[in-house]
Amino acid sequence: MYIYYLLAILVIGLDQWTKWLIVKKMDLYESIPVIDGFFHLTSHRNRGAAWGILEGKMFFFYVVTIVVVAGIVYYMQKHAKGNRPLSVSLALILGGAIGNFIDRATRKEVVDFFDFNIFGYHYPIFNIADSALVIGIVMLLIVSFIEERKKGKAS
Repeated sequence: MYIYYLLAILVIGLDQWTKWLIVKKMDLYESIPVIDGFFHLTSHRNRGAAWGILEGKMFFFYVVTIVVVAGIVYYMQKHAKGNRPLSVSLALILGGAIGNFIDRATRKEVVDFFDFNIFGYHYPIFNIADSALVIGIVMLLIVSFIEERKKGKAS
């Protein structure tokens, strides 16, 4: 079970290290093309959640993150033992939530830097914690769907 907490710590460490590099090495709004016209590293700050929603509602984010983290840890301990896909998905969500929480608590904003332009759509800039959250949530939905199908076939 502890291996999954190590995965969460790895996500947090990679997230915080990359954000530190962006803050130290790039000016705010500076953009470095990696694949010109498609993928740039862009130093950006976000004071809200995804796509900037609820901007400036830091207390709300603190409370929600603490509740989510506590819920994930509880669920991992009580219900995810022996279920590797579920544990991995929860570990990714845990690492992502804590990674962005650290930014909000220390900077009062989240450092974002992955900047994609996909077929003319400028996707909102994001970071490793955001990526871990999305991957973890998608995995959680897939695991839940599979578990429900198994229950349906068993009955």
